Amino acid sequence: MRPIRASEIGTYLYCRRAWWYRKNGTEPDNQAELATGTSLHRQHGRQILAAGLTRTLGLLLLLLALIFLAAYATSALIK
Repeated sequence: MRPIRASEIGTYLYCRRAWWYRKNGTEPDNQAELATGTSLHRQHGRQILAAGLTRTLGLLLLLLALIFLAAYATSALIK
């Protein structure tokens, strides 16, 4: 008896027929649509990653600017 994977449970809960087809090795007829959907999901994932990296870079630049501002203000007070 083989273990049941989480992806199988997700497929079964989403669509029992899709789970049955996959279990029996039947290929879906809508291969072009599936490939398009996979491509769109990958593109969206890259956009999410880029947005996160851009946000992190922006926060680091803001922190750097605040450090320089504090250093400038401190040196102006000392003179």
